[in-house]
Parts: sequence; structure tokens; C-alpha cells
Amino acid sequence: MTQWNPDLLPGYEATDLALPEGVRAAGEPDDVALVATLVRRIHAGDQGRRPALLYVHGWNDYFFQTHLADAVEAMGYAFYALDLRRYGRSLRRGQLPGFITDLDEYHTELDAAADLIAAQHDGLLAMGHSTGGLVTALWAAARPGRLRGLVLNSPWLDLQGSALVRTLGSPLIDALGSRNPTSVLRLPPDLGFYARALHSSLEGEWDYDLELKVTPSPPIRAGWLRAILAGHQRVAAGLGIDAPVLVLASGATDFARRWHEGLRTVDSVLDVEQIAARAVRLGGHLTLVRIPDGMHDLVLSAPDVRARTLDEIARWTAAYAGGTSLPVPPTA
Repeated sequence: MTQWNPDLLPGYEATDLALPEGVRAAGEPDDVALVATLVRRIHAGDQGRRPALLYVHGWNDYFFQTHLADAVEAMGYAFYALDLRRYGRSLRRGQLPGFITDLDEYHTELDAAADLIAAQHDGLLAMGHSTGGLVTALWAAARPGRLRGLVLNSPWLDLQGSALVRTLGSPLIDALGSRNPTSVLRLPPDLGFYARALHSSLEGEWDYDLELKVTPSPPIRAGWLRAILAGHQRVAAGLGIDAPVLVLASGATDFARRWHEGLRTVDSVLDVEQIAARAVRLGGHLTLVRIPDGMHDLVLSAPDVRARTLDEIARWTAAYAGGTSLPVPPTA
């Protein structure tokens, strides 16, 4: 029987998903288990067998967006979130934050989470943000018939930068990632602008845990980037996801190297034009929605922008994924 314990978020509970076959990276302690963490809202009374939505975070992230959970519940879905291995609630002593060498390894925790949810709910919708969007898209393609629909919030479907840079860089990353996967790549530093636009201590709105979503972000390792590039190549070849897919992206990108207030109204992490161009390779039933003034995590944008984002998700789920058309609660 699954043991649920109080979560770090009030009104939520969590359970560890054991990953006994998980591969430890070089230097990680043998006595520390790899786990993922499934989080859900606590409900009083019988909720019936209504469908559920499973949310998967992005790089250097964890689930804390409780207003998203409120909106999803208003759409008629029970809300669950998964902190992947080595992220957020699942990161353990001595482990390399976010590290993986094959994105398909995440199928283990996604399958386990989906199986637990299926024991109580009829029908599953998945939602992934950024790197979590790439992870959930690959999983959905590998599990035909499992999902009613897939919602992708600024998914990382391609490597930003010119095609020439990507082509020249891939062989080097492939070789280094295979030979020395934990080696740290020398990339332009994280200037902290995205965190500045988000966190309440840095002029933003959101009070998330700075030990679970750190600034600057963790170092990028060769094996991890090799896994990401392999995932991008599979998207480019076409995934053939059989469920309806909703892709949401900001209206504009800005990779500024100096802070300005406009960074609160753009995606400062990914190239949204590449997201839009690559989205057509996901499957045969695709809806693409551009959100003007949206930040990278669209549901953390300004109140009116995130309200539009949540409304687009609500209307899409009602039309294509079997949700109800209940109104989304207003956001503060």
C-alpha cells in the first residue's frame, strides 16, 4: 500500500517512488537511493474516479505552482505533480542535480506515477514544462494509448542557437558525453535574470524554495546535454504522439545579457520560434497557442497573462481531452 506523507506545501501530500534500477553517476554515494516524488492535493471525502493530470517540471525546478493545481482541479481533473529523480524533493545527499544520460530513464518514474494514478482515476492528461515538456513528449510517444492529451508549457524541443552551431557542437558533445558524462561544460554563465523576474526576494512575485530551484542554476554536464540533444533529434524525426497535443509558448524571446524590465514579458530561456517550428513534429493532432507577454514558465507570468494561459488550457481540455468546461478561478 502506498504511504502518503505531508508535503512541504500545505494542503498537499507526497510519496517516494523507488527506482532500484536507477543508474548512479560516477562519484554518487552507493548508500543513497535514487527516488522520484509524486505529489498530490489532499482532498476531503470521495472524489470519485474523475480523470487526473500529471505535471512534470523543467530543469532546475520542482513543483510549487499551487495556483496551477487550483486551475486544473477547476477543469475537472485531480492534480498530481512529479519531481523527477535528482530534482527538488527527490534530490538526495551527494547526487548530481538534474543529471541523466538517457531521457528514456525517466519512463520508469512516469510509468510508476501513471500506474498509481490509474488505481484511483479514469483517464490521464500529462503536462510538461520546458525540459519536462521534452521528457513527457518522449514518454507519450513511447506509451500510445496511455494519455487523453498532452499539454506542453514552453517545451524544450530544439537547442537554441544557429543550425551551424548545433551541427558543429553535436559530435563534440556526443563524444565527450559518452567518454566523460559528468564533465562540466564551459558555457556562458547564468546571469540570474530569469530568477530576478520570478522570485519575491529578487523583485519577482513567487516565493519558491531557493534551495530546490537554485540561482545560478546547476552546472551543465556533457552526458546530460548529450541526452537532451538525442531527445531533440527524436523530436525532429517526428514522434507520432497519438494523443492531442497543446503547445503553449510566449510571443517573443529575449536573450539579453543586461537586465531590463522587458525580461518580465518574454521567454528569456528558450527560443519560442524554434518551439513553434518544431511543435509540428510531435504528432498529428496539434494545437499551438502563442501567449503575448508570457515568461518562460507561462503560468508564472503577470496575472493577466497567466489567466489567459490557464483559460487556453481549460478550453483545450474541454474540447479535446475530456475535461469539463468549468471556469478557471481568478488569479491574484
